[in-house]
Amino acid sequence: MPSIRFSALNQLGQRQPVEIKLPSGPISAYFATNVFGADAMQTSLSADTYKRLTQAMASGEKIDYDTADAVATAMKRWAMDKGATHFTHWFQPLTGATAEKHDAFFEISEGRAIERFQASALVQQEPDASSFPSGGIRTTFEARGYTAWDPTSPAFLYENGGAKTLCIPTVFVSYTGEALDHKAPLLRSMELIDKAATAVCQMFDKDISYVKPTLGPEQEYFVIDRALFFARPDLMLTGRTVFGHSPAKGQQLDDHYFGSIPQRIHHFMMEFEVEAHKLGIPIRTRHNEVAPSQYECAPTFEEVNVAVDHNQLLMDLMEKVAERHQLKVLFHEKPFAGVNGSGKHCNWSLVTNTGRNLLAPGRRPKENLVFLTFFVCTLKAVHDYADLLRASVASAGNDYRLGANEAPPAIISAFIGSQLSNMLDSLEETAEMQFDKGDNVYLKLGINKIPEIMLDNTDRNRTSPFAFTGNKFEFRAVGASATISDPVVVLNTIVANQLLDFKEEVERQFNDNTKREVTIINVLREYIEASKKIRFEGNNYAEEWMKEAKRRKLSNVTDTPRALDFMITKQARDLFSRLGVFTERELEARHEIRLEAYQKKIQIEARVMGDLAINHIIPTAVAYQNKLIDNVRGLKELGLDQPHAEVAIAGIKDIAGHITSIRTLVEEMVEARKRANKVEDARERAILYCDEVASYFNRIRYHVDKLEQMVDDEDWPLMKYRELLFMR
Repeated sequence: MPSIRFSALNQLGQRQPVEIKLPSGPISAYFATNVFGADAMQTSLSADTYKRLTQAMASGEKIDYDTADAVATAMKRWAMDKGATHFTHWFQPLTGATAEKHDAFFEISEGRAIERFQASALVQQEPDASSFPSGGIRTTFEARGYTAWDPTSPAFLYENGGAKTLCIPTVFVSYTGEALDHKAPLLRSMELIDKAATAVCQMFDKDISYVKPTLGPEQEYFVIDRALFFARPDLMLTGRTVFGHSPAKGQQLDDHYFGSIPQRIHHFMMEFEVEAHKLGIPIRTRHNEVAPSQYECAPTFEEVNVAVDHNQLLMDLMEKVAERHQLKVLFHEKPFAGVNGSGKHCNWSLVTNTGRNLLAPGRRPKENLVFLTFFVCTLKAVHDYADLLRASVASAGNDYRLGANEAPPAIISAFIGSQLSNMLDSLEETAEMQFDKGDNVYLKLGINKIPEIMLDNTDRNRTSPFAFTGNKFEFRAVGASATISDPVVVLNTIVANQLLDFKEEVERQFNDNTKREVTIINVLREYIEASKKIRFEGNNYAEEWMKEAKRRKLSNVTDTPRALDFMITKQARDLFSRLGVFTERELEARHEIRLEAYQKKIQIEARVMGDLAINHIIPTAVAYQNKLIDNVRGLKELGLDQPHAEVAIAGIKDIAGHITSIRTLVEEMVEARKRANKVEDARERAILYCDEVASYFNRIRYHVDKLEQMVDDEDWPLMKYRELLFMR
C-alpha cells in the first residue's frame, strides 16, 4: 500500500498544467452555441411553428403533434449539422444523478439506412422504470416507465470523447403516472407558485400575467490530484476520508480564501467554464474557498427549472473536464475532517413577466408594499414549514456538515438584517413602520406612503440557514452533492401555499369602509407576529442560540432518518396533496428512497472503514511494532536498554493498545451492522445505522489517527491530509 501512496506522489510531481485553447472573442460570441434555444429555434423553424411553440410554452398548454414533429425535424437537422449522431432523453431519476439512453438518428427503411427523428421520439420514450429507485411505486416485474419532453428547458448538445449527443430534458414517470424523478414535482411547484404569486400581484398591478421563481445556485467543491484520489480507497468508494489526522497547517491562517488560484486548477476552471458557456450555463464567478483545495463557482440567476438542470449538468461537466486535467472533483459535503465542508447556496427569488423582482425593495410606496407582502409571506411560510425545509436538505453527507461551525445548524431560522427586523417590529407593535437612514421616517397605518427601503442595507450573516441578502433569500443549508430540486420544490410549495392563504385572508377582512392597503398591512402584521420566533440575527454557531432555539421550541434534528420524518407528517401530506405537488404515494415513496439511500451510504462507509482498518492499518501498525521490538532487542544486545529501550517499549505498548481497540471496535461495528440488516422496516433500519453503526466511526477513527502519528511516515499506507490538501 505505501508503494501506491508514493507512486501517486511521484505522478503528482511530474504533472504539468494542461494547455487549453480558449475560443477567440468574448463569451457572448459562443455562449449557448450548443443549445437549441430561442435563437436556434427561430432560425430553424417556420415563423408560424415558432409562434405556436413559444405560445404553448408560455401558457403551459400541450404542444400539438404537428408542432412537435416540426420541432423534431429542425432539432435533428441542427444537431446533425453540429456533428451529433445520437439523441437521448436526459432525465433526473431519484438517484440524485442524471440518466440517459442513447439512440442513433438513423434507422433502416426498405433496406436503406436513413436519418430520422420524429415527434414520437422527441415527445416520449420508454426506459426501464424498475431499475431506478421507486420506493415501491414500481416492482421489478413492472418495468414500464416513460420519459416525456420538457419544452421549457432547452435541448443541448453534449460532447464526450469526441462524440456529440443531442440531449432532450424530460420528466420521468411510471406507467401509472406517478413521478419517478425530481423534475416533474419541480414543474408542478413552479406552476403552483406562478398562479399563487400572480393572483397576489394582481391585487397591486393588473399588468402582471405570470411570476417565475428564479435561482442562482453557488456550488462549492474540492479538487485534488487524480492519482492521490485513487490512492485513497475511502475517497473512491464513499466520497470522503474516513481516516486522516489533521495536518499542522489547515485553514487557520485564512490564506486560501480568495487567494491566487493554482495554475492547474485555473486551467481546469477555464476549460469547464468555456464548455459550460457553450451549453448556456451562465457561470460568472470563480474563487478559492476557505479550506485548502476548496473552490466555488456561481452562475447568474435563471428560471428555477433551467437552473436545476444546469446545476446537474455542470457537476457532470466538471467531473469530465477534471479527468482531462488529471484532477478529481469532490462534491461530498465533508470530504475532509477538520476543514470546512461544501454546500450549495440556493439564492431564490420571484420575478414577474414585467421584469420586477418581487423580493427587491423599491423606491415608491406601492413597490415596497408589494415587497413587504412577498417578504413577510415567505417568512411566514418558512416559520410554518421549517421542518419540511430541514427534511429537504437531509442526507448522510450533510449530517457531517450541518452545525459543524462552518455551515448553518440543523435549526431552521431566518436572518433579515437589523433594519428590516426593526421595521417589522415597529409595524407589528405600533402599526407604524420606522425606517432609519439618517432621519426617521414613519408610516402610520392607513396612510398611503411606504418608506424607501435601501438595497443591501445591512450586513450579511453567513451562519444563517435562510438569509435575506438584499433582493433574494439564500438557503445555505443545501449540501454540495445534492440535487437542488428537493429544497426548491419545498420552498416553492410552502410560499405558494402562504400566498394563497394571504389572498384569501385579505379578501375575508376587506370591506368598503377600509382601504385595501390597510387590510393588507393588518394581515401582514398578523403574519409578522405569528412568525417572529423564526427570526434570528445573531451567531447561529453559538451554544447560546441552541438554548434560545430550544426555548422558542424550534426543531433541532441533527440526523437524517429523524429529519426525514417531517416529509410524511399529516401537515406535509395535506400540503402536498392539496396543492397537487406530490400524491401521498409519491411522498411516501420518496421518504422510503431517501431512508434507504442514507442507510446504504452509512453501510458502505462502515464496510470501507472496517476493510481499511483490518486489512491496511492494523498490518502496517503491527509491522512497525515489530521494528520497534527489533530495536529494543538491539539496544539490549548493546547494553543500552536503559533508558533508551523504555521509550521504544512505551511506543510498543501504545501501538498495541490502539490495535486492540481498533480490532474490538470494528468487530462490534460489524455486529451492529448485522443486527440492523435484519430489520425489515426502512426507517427503523436507518435509525439503527445512525445510532449504532455510525456511532463507531469517530471512535475507530480516533485510534487510527493516533497510529498515523506514531507509525513511520514511509510505512503509512494512506495518503495523508497534508498531501491531499496541499499538493497540487
